[in-house]
Amino acid sequence: MSMRSHYCGLVNEALLGQEVSLCGWVNRRRDHGGVIFIDLRDREGYVQVVCDPDRADMFKVAEEIRNEFCVQIKGLVRTRPEGTTNDALKSGKVEVLCHELQVLNPSVTPPFQLDDENLSETTRLTHRVLDLRRPYMQNNLMLRYRVAMEVRKFLDAHGFIDIETPMLTKSTPEGAR
Repeated sequence: MSMRSHYCGLVNEALLGQEVSLCGWVNRRRDHGGVIFIDLRDREGYVQVVCDPDRADMFKVAEEIRNEFCVQIKGLVRTRPEGTTNDALKSGKVEVLCHELQVLNPSVTPPFQLDDENLSETTRLTHRVLDLRRPYMQNNLMLRYRVAMEVRKFLDAHGFIDIETPMLTKSTPEGAR
């Protein structure tokens, strides 16, 4: 299995009973009396991961991880128990029972929760790298990408050549002109 078999937000009921390999950021980690739940996030959305203490090595790693750790998880897709589904998520009817958990990159605890919608502009600009991980900003970046791709497709279909020069497209604060 490769490093990633599916994106988190695309794990759904069609994958029930299948092994998946997911990579992403820990959005939230919750310890519920011996069972650890991880909300794993990537560019496509979220999926809930369940870490059972039956696998001691994996569980020890799960106890140490914090928000914004970049991790790889391998596990089995299963239906969430009745009454615990989340209809707001595409992956809200399933969860991943974790068999393997590897920290790809640890992180210091961020100065704010990424899903906080009441951040000041100063805070957002001070921590721009984190700000770009927020769902609102991710949607903006994806929209910008799609618009640029459609413009390029149109121009390509009409025989235009794509030439990028700093004078025509982007300012270069480094001084190259």
